[in-house]
Amino acid sequence: MTLSYVAMTRVSRTRRGPGHRSGRPTGWRVLTGWLPRWSTIRGRVAIVLAVPTCLLLVLTGVAVADRAEDWSAARESGERVQLALDAQNLVRELQREHGLTSGLLGGAGRYRPELADTRRRVDAIHAELQRRVDRESAPAFEEALGSLDQLPDIRERVDDESIDREEALGFFATAMAELNDAQLAEGTTHGDRHLGDGMAALQALAGATEALAEERGLMNGVFVTGRFAEGQYVEFAGARAARESALRNYEQVATADQRAALDRAFETDDAARVAAFERLADNGAAGSALDARADDWWTASTALTDGLHETQRQVGEDVAERADQLSAAATRQLAGFVALGLLILGVAVGLALLAARSIARPLDELTRQAEAVAGRRLPETVRSIQEAEPEEAEHLLPPEPDPALARGAEEVTRLAAALHDVERTAVGLAAQQTVLRRNGTESLANLGHRNQRLVRRQLRLITALESKELDPDALGELFELDHLATRMRRNADSLLILTGQQLPPRVWTGTAEIAEVVHSAVSEVEDYRRVTLVEAEPCSVHGGAFYELSHLLAELIENALTASPQGRLVEVYGWWDGPEYCLAIVDRGDGMTEEELDLANARLRGEDSFLVAPTRFLGHFVVGTIAARLGVQVEVRHTQSAPTTAAARGAGVSAYVALPPDLLHPRAAGQAARAEAPAPVRMIGRRR
Repeated sequence: MTLSYVAMTRVSRTRRGPGHRSGRPTGWRVLTGWLPRWSTIRGRVAIVLAVPTCLLLVLTGVAVADRAEDWSAARESGERVQLALDAQNLVRELQREHGLTSGLLGGAGRYRPELADTRRRVDAIHAELQRRVDRESAPAFEEALGSLDQLPDIRERVDDESIDREEALGFFATAMAELNDAQLAEGTTHGDRHLGDGMAALQALAGATEALAEERGLMNGVFVTGRFAEGQYVEFAGARAARESALRNYEQVATADQRAALDRAFETDDAARVAAFERLADNGAAGSALDARADDWWTASTALTDGLHETQRQVGEDVAERADQLSAAATRQLAGFVALGLLILGVAVGLALLAARSIARPLDELTRQAEAVAGRRLPETVRSIQEAEPEEAEHLLPPEPDPALARGAEEVTRLAAALHDVERTAVGLAAQQTVLRRNGTESLANLGHRNQRLVRRQLRLITALESKELDPDALGELFELDHLATRMRRNADSLLILTGQQLPPRVWTGTAEIAEVVHSAVSEVEDYRRVTLVEAEPCSVHGGAFYELSHLLAELIENALTASPQGRLVEVYGWWDGPEYCLAIVDRGDGMTEEELDLANARLRGEDSFLVAPTRFLGHFVVGTIAARLGVQVEVRHTQSAPTTAAARGAGVSAYVALPPDLLHPRAAGQAARAEAPAPVRMIGRRR
């Protein structure tokens, strides 16, 4: 309870500070609100570094994409080169089968065993090449290989001699031409000039080899029959011209080593014999007989064809090596750019972490220092100032900050110094407040002593006047004046109690009944006529506690009178509760909320300082101070037995006072053992 119950029934409202502004957030807050972790230093450093890092990564990504394209082109070119070499192996064997088939159809049955072996090699190479084409998706080669689907039927007709010579040789010529054209169509995708020249040289050499093979097959049949049939010389001349044209193209794009390899192929004895056979064939252009052995021509032309194939193999190896070099270079560049991107990302992340750590760690340490200042150092320093003498309080300083903060960044060092200045200023203000509080307390105590002296003189004067006055009306007025002076003395005593001063000695000798204590308390309140002692079990208290206990009860009764409406009584009950004696001051006013009851009980337990509380609560602090001196427990509750809420106010408040056994006379303990609580007391409820 307080000095005014009406004041305590007001519901406290949470007020916004002067710096509060309502409304939508500003544009900057809206913008930064979309950024993740913008509220932290680590997040801001990461975002600031992320922008240039992302730009660098984009540039690196473009370079990586370009290198990846080069790598893919180089790898695909290598595959195309190898596919072309395998196709040339198939063409080589088809050329051999072409020549042997021409001889067989010309009447040379001795070629059958060699033709059978050649066919097996053609089938094996064809099957392997078909698997590679299916795996690597080369449409041109796939279409060219499709033309060989009729090869088994052609062979069967050759074996039973049901096909004419021109149809059979035309099939082989067409199949080999399509394979060579597929090699040109499936050229390299890489833009390297050396690789392009190598593939052109390989293509030209393939054309020359094909022309020589066609010439070999044609002339093999001619030499078997011993003369040119109609139109065969034209075919011979055309094949030789195609070979010479392809070799000239080869000379233009081949390297020096590749030209030397071709020269070695044409410097052999077999090449010389092929040239001699060709000169002999020129003499039979008119259809005259040709005196030449077909086997010698086949052997010499086959050797030259093999020489060209060997040169073709060397060129193919050069092209494949160049493709491998390009692929390896593209792989290294791609790996380098990927590593560069990872390095940029790693450096950016490292710098972000380092920068955030270099900023956040000192700030974290500074935060811990600030928390230590607010939670431990500053309260301890203020407590030391409050406990020290006024002269010493002005010279107390806060502890120095952590030296580690002085080694941080300049901004952090300045912030730490500013925090220490704030702490020093707070300590200085605390010292000033302590001095002011002590001066104020001493002033209140001095004022209380003065009032007490004046009130005592006033009471003595009033008592003297009362003893001399015979007029009843005047005597009644003197009694009222005496009552007012008594209340003034209680207020002066309250000032001394709040300031921690001892009251002037007023000793009640012997013991006093509890009813006398209650009546003494009632005599010190204003509207004493509304207070009634309903029931009180007999109890005696020590005289040394009489005046302070009477003062405590007077404060509680005054509060109950203030909270109760005019015309309603304040009831006082007393009963034994085990070894303790309990008193209850009951009012029927507006009551209090649960929150107000908790705050009131905290003040009654001495858990708050009267220097920071509103003046209307001073009565609680007076009661709490006296209760602490006497060892008395005081608690306020709702008058109803069940707890109520703010919505059920109006039932009043009861103040319960529990007197410890050491304040009671031993004779009172024996009375408590024989006494039983009367019905009105039991209705109020015992203290728990």
